[in-house]
Amino acid sequence: LIRSPPGLRVPIQSHRINLDYCEAKNLGPVSGPNRQRDLCTFCTISLDQEEVFRTKVYDKSVSPFYGEDFYFEIPRPFQCLSFYVYAKSVFQRDLPVGKVSIRKDDLCKYSGKEHWLSLQPVDPNSEVQGKVHLEMRLNEVITENGSVGQHLVVRIIECQELPLISGQNCDPYATVSLVGPARSDQKKTKVKKKTSNPHFEETFFFEVTRSSSYSKKSHFQVEEEDIEKLEIKVDLWNNENLAQDVFLGETRVPVKILRNDHIHKAWYLLQPKGNGSKSKSDDLGSLRLKLTYIEDTVLPSACYTPLCNLLLKSPDVKPISASAAHILGDIYRERYEAVLPMVRLLLHHNRFVPFVSAVAALELDNTQEANTIFRGNSLATRCIDDMMKIVGKNYLAVTLKPVIDEICESNKTCEIDPVKLKEGDNVEVNKENLQGYVQKVFSSITQSSSTCPPLMCDVFRSLRHLACKRFPADPHVQYSAVSSFVFLRFFAVAVLSPHSFQLRSHHPDPEIARTLTLISKTIQTLGSWGSLSKKLSSFKETYMYDFFKSFQEDKCIEKVKKVFFVHRISCVCVRVSFYREVQKRAQGRKRLGKKNFKKRWLRVTNRELSYHKQKGKEALCTINVKNIKAVEKLDESAFNRKNMFQVVHSEKPLYVQAGNCVEASEWLEVLGQVSRCNEGRLATFHPSNYTGGAWQCCKNQSNNAPGCKPCTTTMLANLQLDIDCDRETERIFSLLSSNDTKLQDMEDACASMAVYQGPQREQEEYSKFTIQEPKETFQTLKHTAACKSALLSLHATQLHLRTEKSFIILFVSGTTR
Repeated sequence: LIRSPPGLRVPIQSHRINLDYCEAKNLGPVSGPNRQRDLCTFCTISLDQEEVFRTKVYDKSVSPFYGEDFYFEIPRPFQCLSFYVYAKSVFQRDLPVGKVSIRKDDLCKYSGKEHWLSLQPVDPNSEVQGKVHLEMRLNEVITENGSVGQHLVVRIIECQELPLISGQNCDPYATVSLVGPARSDQKKTKVKKKTSNPHFEETFFFEVTRSSSYSKKSHFQVEEEDIEKLEIKVDLWNNENLAQDVFLGETRVPVKILRNDHIHKAWYLLQPKGNGSKSKSDDLGSLRLKLTYIEDTVLPSACYTPLCNLLLKSPDVKPISASAAHILGDIYRERYEAVLPMVRLLLHHNRFVPFVSAVAALELDNTQEANTIFRGNSLATRCIDDMMKIVGKNYLAVTLKPVIDEICESNKTCEIDPVKLKEGDNVEVNKENLQGYVQKVFSSITQSSSTCPPLMCDVFRSLRHLACKRFPADPHVQYSAVSSFVFLRFFAVAVLSPHSFQLRSHHPDPEIARTLTLISKTIQTLGSWGSLSKKLSSFKETYMYDFFKSFQEDKCIEKVKKVFFVHRISCVCVRVSFYREVQKRAQGRKRLGKKNFKKRWLRVTNRELSYHKQKGKEALCTINVKNIKAVEKLDESAFNRKNMFQVVHSEKPLYVQAGNCVEASEWLEVLGQVSRCNEGRLATFHPSNYTGGAWQCCKNQSNNAPGCKPCTTTMLANLQLDIDCDRETERIFSLLSSNDTKLQDMEDACASMAVYQGPQREQEEYSKFTIQEPKETFQTLKHTAACKSALLSLHATQLHLRTEKSFIILFVSGTTR
């Protein structure tokens, strides 16, 4: 993702991928046909060779339905989007079953449709990516016997985008060979440490002469016409020191290409061994994918001002159903993700709370019974769900991650369903284990009010007030309005699927997943308001009814805890926290080296940033958040490592390497949240490090020299989120453009209702929309159409300019050749 400061942006593109579901069938055996029935598999998603998502393990099936949604924004350039199916192994490394790789240029062909794709074998020699920059030329030389011969000069300049090895930058080197029918002369470059973009700048000389110029002791014989059969072969390897070196890719260039060009200089994509020639393999099965790949062309900020202002005015429109934001949610009821860009835009401009309060009030007006409050999939619940996922991500990490980690690592049996009990299981012991886990999770939640994000508190306070106003005779409704979100839609869902909320790096094993399911059910019931005995009847399972008797006999102490917690989070405002394992560079070291980087647990709260040798242990170093002056990405060239960022504070900068590109973005977002409003924030920073008496980025020799690059634009507001409003408005425009028919139907319905003066008839097309004031809604629709039309024109102009530039480049290239 390319970012530019607001107002200075040129048209750019950002990329998103949404995987709707994934299914496999007829998976082939990993080690012979007898292993087929015991196949436990999972699927991973990788950008090139970097894994960014992993499904849960599907137990003993050759046709698993993984059925998981995964949405992510692509934070870096890539060549292939790959899906790998692995067989889970207990005693050894997980074994690859097969893969499906889709090149970036082909993603549009598969976007938005279902496809069954055949799995291809995973061969280490075919897992290649990257490119190499070569220069070749032929020089004439005079040999010792006076004859004229030729030397082939090959310069390997650099490589780019080599794969990560075990999540880290590789140690690459290259071998350059002159290969022919009767010869093979090989030379080798130096090893470059910890980089995916090595600069070799090495030149090699190969002799190409007549056979008469060689003595009889020569180790090869070359005829003059054999130059047609000679080729330069470049292999890239990762140096493994004591282990066998890993093949990274190869390219072959025929020497005859120099007949027309005295000097040949070009980039070549690395290829698998043997140029990808594959022998016929067994049928490994198929993978069904439905993915959506979206490229947003983001125009300069001024282009989006009319549409953005129309959306931001929504909270002030009376009634709220006539606002542009409500109309967007109304026409996209069936698409949950359509509300997300609108929520992010309102959050950035501090307009979310008044908008969602007005939408919630409209929903409450149509709610007849207090016990059904906020139970449906309405616009209000969708907006609040998205808000909690954005704002409450770090809150979940602080509140639930420690106890979820304990549950996953201790792995106590908690099954209480008599049908699912295994031989030797004691149901009473399992019930005690489950009750212990439930109490830990519930206590962690009810004691977390001081870390609940301020925006969530503001929303909950508004919901509580609206519920009291709508049902004044019910004293409990003010709490159920809040608990229906914070317990049922937030904490219980995160317990059920910790991987989806970044609480665990991978899906839990089936037994642990079952434990989390039972805990989630319990949390939902404890979080629901009302008499606990009434809630017992909601369980369809007898074993859950029996399990809850212990809570009923406890005089509802847990309910009292919940009431106090709900009261606190709907009254007070606090901040967030985050905890994860990273690689940290040792402070004060002058030389580069592997030992300078060590694994540490990095923790951030609203007050301090600290790192620890082990999780939960005493901090080795603590930095006051108020002293953070900048949080920025670090160039890969600084330490020859990817996914690095720096925390600039009052002392020496802290250099940190995240686990992958997605985690690096999360750290930048989290640290930006807690330090965005600090006094004394820097306007510029150094994107590289200070070593050898100078900054490596600008070569300034003063250690205290001002930065040479502008810092990421800060937003001095109460809501501290890094949101690109231009991108979000572009996405809203794309949604509106793809649904012209519904917008026109809504406009026609408004016109008919405003003109027709008789009794209103219940028409099917009217029931699709929420129209309280047809005239006001009609005006908003007209303004929306005008904004959409203007942006369509701007996009058409931009497309024409891009096409014209491409034509000019091709034309000039053709005339030159």
